[in-house]
Amino acid sequence: MEFAGVYHRTSEQMCYPLNERELVINLRTGYDVKRVFLHYGDPFEAGILGGKEQWTGQREEICFKKRLRHQLWWTTTLVPRYKRCKYFFELWTEQELWYYFEDGFLTEEQRKLEGRMLQCFTKPWMNPADINETPAWVNETIWYQIFPDRFCRGKGSPEDRSLSPWREGEVTREERFGGNLNGIREKLPYLHSLGISGIYLNPIMQAESNHKYDTEDYTKVDADFGTEEELASLVREAHGYGIRIMLDAVFNHCGRNFAPWKDVLEKGRASEYADWFMVQDWEHIRDRGSTRDGRFYSFAFSDGMPKLNTNCEAVIRFFTSLCEDWIRKFDIDGIRFDVGDEVSHHFLKRLRRSLKEKKPDLYLLGEIWHDAGPWLLGDEYDAVMNYPLMSGIHDFFLDRELKKEDFEYMVNRCYTMYMQQSNNVIFNLLDSHDTMRLMSRVQNPDIFYQQLAVLFTMPGSPCIYYGTEIALEGGYDPDCRRCMPWESLESPENREKLSAMKALIAMRKGEAACRSPHFHFPGEYEQERMVEYIKLDQEGRELEVLLNCSSGPIGIREGGEILFSRGLQGDSLLANGSLIRRKRSG
Repeated sequence: MEFAGVYHRTSEQMCYPLNERELVINLRTGYDVKRVFLHYGDPFEAGILGGKEQWTGQREEICFKKRLRHQLWWTTTLVPRYKRCKYFFELWTEQELWYYFEDGFLTEEQRKLEGRMLQCFTKPWMNPADINETPAWVNETIWYQIFPDRFCRGKGSPEDRSLSPWREGEVTREERFGGNLNGIREKLPYLHSLGISGIYLNPIMQAESNHKYDTEDYTKVDADFGTEEELASLVREAHGYGIRIMLDAVFNHCGRNFAPWKDVLEKGRASEYADWFMVQDWEHIRDRGSTRDGRFYSFAFSDGMPKLNTNCEAVIRFFTSLCEDWIRKFDIDGIRFDVGDEVSHHFLKRLRRSLKEKKPDLYLLGEIWHDAGPWLLGDEYDAVMNYPLMSGIHDFFLDRELKKEDFEYMVNRCYTMYMQQSNNVIFNLLDSHDTMRLMSRVQNPDIFYQQLAVLFTMPGSPCIYYGTEIALEGGYDPDCRRCMPWESLESPENREKLSAMKALIAMRKGEAACRSPHFHFPGEYEQERMVEYIKLDQEGRELEVLLNCSSGPIGIREGGEILFSRGLQGDSLLANGSLIRRKRSG
């Protein structure tokens, strides 16, 4: 047996309570393992210390597994009667039998050796206070990300000659176009008609730049966008449409004009805010230019974005009070944390505890582009932005050497990284203000809609970036932040694109299988780049997703009711496109 391929521990995403009743147990093995059995039971079934009676447990086969590139991921869900569980694994290859315990592997003879102290895996009592709970409403939400300056300028906004005229096409990094909160409020009926049920706003607090990630005053809505009253009106009216609002929190760093930083520049070590920042060289703190010299830490070596010390008690109290005010004043529904992997764990644990007491179903989302396991243990973020899934989807369509199995491995990797609670509310996206726009990246309408078909059928919570509903183009920053082309929205071409997006959103909202965490890859088609997977809802109803990523049409098997299709020729051929259908039962 490939012993190095076998791995399990009673922590993180390998063994955890799904709720107060159910316990999820996962095991990773090599492909040489063909069958796995779990021996489990209450740790005290044989008495407190066992005595002469030997603990044996109940034997049950683990039937569900996901294929990773080099390993298998076996998973099962138990309902421990007394909320505790002691267990070990029985592993079968074609020719061998091994038992896997916390301290290693045993043969049948070794396991039955009289007097052996078997070191079983043990999950102690499933304390309700320690269970990872995420807001259920997020799984039902269709997010729409808005970069405020470029979305819509509200009617009757004051004249400002410094603004660039609203236009289609490329923009520069310095320009301001005047999009504001009232503009967003006026477009709520449009968003509601699309099927949007959540808005993620890029920063709206007072800042120097048009992107507002260099905050000057965290307590004030930027005058470029409006007032506190207008933000409160936006949230209130959005709620009337069933649309939630998530604000962007820039707590890793501030702007050069943030009052505490200005005080530090003026007074040096003597400033009462000296501990708010991470200064290494006080003598050269006022120097301008890249911070690669280490004089102080900043975001991406930018001297205009000094890094905040989120270990500092005063900083923790400041931002905790700020977020509490956001909840109290505006009744926001979520907070997205910029550079979410660089603020301290200590800060996030404190902040979560306080905010969840104020609003238990508040959604806390971290911007983390890599494996975020340490932040998703139930005491910090609810979820993260699923950039690994976005990258994996992109690479599969880019690299024609990859086969459908590679797509399966990629998806399974992304959904075996975290607990199911976080997977249920993970923030799935295909583009954002930090990436090229989807259409510019793929340069192909068929691939564009194939990737959207994946987005709307994956577990988690899907987000589209403003303009993606009409395949708005744009390269890297600042080009990905173009103005929303409202005047051309009613063109025949854009109406067709809007219709396709509405169909995908309606399917996502109407089909429980789309939102379900349960899926598998049946592998019924021989073609190497014919991606096929089945989503299942709680009642076992199936949704079939077919993506023809090969070079020509492929004959498809008879199925059920078509919910979305692109490239379907007649009833039997799928060209370079996508097909999603509700499978017939029985």
